[in-house]
Amino acid sequence: MGDNGKIIEPLFADYFLSLHPMRCFQGRLFTVDGMVEDEAPLKKEIYEQIRYYATTSVARRIEHIMQAIKLACTSEPPEIQMDRIHVRNGTYFADGHFTPEKEYCMNRLPIAYVPEAPASTRWLQFLNELLYEEDIPALQEYIGYCLLPVTKAQKMLLMVGKGGEGKSRIGLILRELFGSSMYTGSLQKVETNRFARADLEYKLLLVDDDMKTEALPQTNNIKTLVTLEDKIDIERKGQQSVQGTLYVRFACFGNGSLHALYDKSNGFYRRQLLLTTKEKPVGRVDDPFLIDKMRNEKEGILLWALEGLHRLIRNNYRFTISERTVANLKEAMEQGNNILGFLKSEGYFEIRQGAKCKSTDFYKVYERWCLDNLEKPLAASTFIHHLKDNQKSLGIVYDDKCIGTNRGFHNVDVDLFLPVDVPSPWD
Repeated sequence: MGDNGKIIEPLFADYFLSLHPMRCFQGRLFTVDGMVEDEAPLKKEIYEQIRYYATTSVARRIEHIMQAIKLACTSEPPEIQMDRIHVRNGTYFADGHFTPEKEYCMNRLPIAYVPEAPASTRWLQFLNELLYEEDIPALQEYIGYCLLPVTKAQKMLLMVGKGGEGKSRIGLILRELFGSSMYTGSLQKVETNRFARADLEYKLLLVDDDMKTEALPQTNNIKTLVTLEDKIDIERKGQQSVQGTLYVRFACFGNGSLHALYDKSNGFYRRQLLLTTKEKPVGRVDDPFLIDKMRNEKEGILLWALEGLHRLIRNNYRFTISERTVANLKEAMEQGNNILGFLKSEGYFEIRQGAKCKSTDFYKVYERWCLDNLEKPLAASTFIHHLKDNQKSLGIVYDDKCIGTNRGFHNVDVDLFLPVDVPSPWD
């Protein structure tokens, strides 16, 4: 205190930090054990130390002292280290060795590394009941992938089912592993809300345990974040946008696959790791204590996830994808883009060397196929853009003057056997 009996905030801040070593990154206090989630205990201790000296406006004085403490220990965030996992009892390195030493970091997991932890038998039983056996390695690798602050695999996890299978239990276990480094939210919000990126800064994982089934109006943000390897613009309400550090991965659970309203490109689906659950057995009685049993195995689950991480690294960040997963993605692509189904059809057109057709005629045949199959035709511009983008793989060639002055495609012979003059159910 000064000679006038007032608290000297800078000196008090230095004294307090000598008792509780901390650093302040991005306005949040950190110890070597991770982010200080709740500042109330610190404020309580400050109150106990100043209660006999500050007689008025005590609460406001404590807030001022907290700000002084943050200013005193403010520093640049630590460098993101992609070769190690900061766990509760030390540091685990991607090469497999462990040290009990700790350092300041942005992501300290609340779980301890216990190499002799027993196998997570109940967790594995749960996964065998939930997923097909050949899809479990992909989930194991993805959870391990999320332990490191990297986006090298450039995939987001989607797990879909009909409901009631127990998918949301995975999200609760992920919270046990990741703690405050996991954010629970909406994938749609990330895409449509310009402030959502700020919530994901320095987060390892976003979990959406009830993914909406309506198509996304745009996909730019999600595609960017899944593959991001640099800083990106983030904006907070009432503040100037800044360049932020994001390495968040996405794990989404729902009752239907993810589609885009306008983006029909392969790039959107290529970033998805789509797993389907088994159907819930008739007569299955759910265990209300299942999550508690699996929480008791969390150290073993961490070892299981690390096994998946090591396998993923050995495979150069390529996931173990089953034939079912490949088929799931193809089906999702066709559901989101019926042009793919049309191009696989027979009797409407033929790829034949030397043939020609107008773009308008090709689109009319596509409309006829949609009418026959109760599909809603996509816009003509979307149809033509898809053909132009994939002309090499389809064996066709776009030409601005294919037939006279009409745009069209070489090597396509369409069957105009019936004009589209029947009213469409979509009209």
